[in-house]
Amino acid sequence: MTPTLPSVDLPAQADTPPRSRTPFALAMARFLHNRAAVVSLVLLAAIALACFIGPWLLPSDPTASDWSAISLAPTRAGMHWFGTDELGRDLLVRTLIGGRVSLDVGLLGALVSGLIGVAWGATAGFAGGRVDAAMMRVVDMMYAIPYLLIAILMMTLFGRSFVLVVLTISAFSWLDMARVVRGQTLSLRNREFVDAARAIGVSPASIVLRHIVPNLLGVVVVYATVTVPSIVLTESVLSFLGLGVQEPMTSWGVLIQDGAQKLESMPWLLLAPATMLCVTLYCVNFIGDGLRDALDPKDR
Repeated sequence: MTPTLPSVDLPAQADTPPRSRTPFALAMARFLHNRAAVVSLVLLAAIALACFIGPWLLPSDPTASDWSAISLAPTRAGMHWFGTDELGRDLLVRTLIGGRVSLDVGLLGALVSGLIGVAWGATAGFAGGRVDAAMMRVVDMMYAIPYLLIAILMMTLFGRSFVLVVLTISAFSWLDMARVVRGQTLSLRNREFVDAARAIGVSPASIVLRHIVPNLLGVVVVYATVTVPSIVLTESVLSFLGLGVQEPMTSWGVLIQDGAQKLESMPWLLLAPATMLCVTLYCVNFIGDGLRDALDPKDR
């Protein structure tokens, strides 16, 4: 009779440890769980794509007049889906062209103001002492200057243009960014990695560029999403007051101004650009909230 060998329990194979996820992957996962932010991102991308590509695909010329379709409402305008103005120009194409200008002003203004604000705030916060006090007093003095007065003065002296609108808005939009960056820099300049960089002889400029600024990117990105709608709204206000871009260029602010003047007779002239502007501002705000929660989960 063949003897039965005792069964030997083999040790269970150790599970492969899960691969650690990068901070970027974790932030992306948190952002994708925010439905309002994701929907807003998709909707904003659709609006931007329509504004930058739509005018090339539509047959109407934004400056051409269709004398057979003057002041027609959307329900009576046929191929003019958003209606036409008093000169027979297609409102859909003009709204998309205006959105292109408004979004360009918002993005470029946020970029310029962000660069100035980060450089100013990081330098003031890292230097500290009298340098910090002097630089922040400059910020306080600029807060006291009414930007609308400066805008009127610059438009009067140099004329209205796209570049001048961006520069005028950016000249005052960096102040809040500088204060936020300066506060974050004050909390970072005494951290261990900064002390280690000082100990090995790294120059202050390199410490700011290589160690301070990269740790501020999360705050800067979140605050930039707050700055973009503010700049777009500022450009709309300037255009509404007649201080923005001029013909043949247009923007949502210019279209809203035209629509407000003809609200009783042609309300559709105000409805289309105002709706696009409001939807864009809401989308950017929701995206900013999603980025804030994703990049700084402790702030929930």
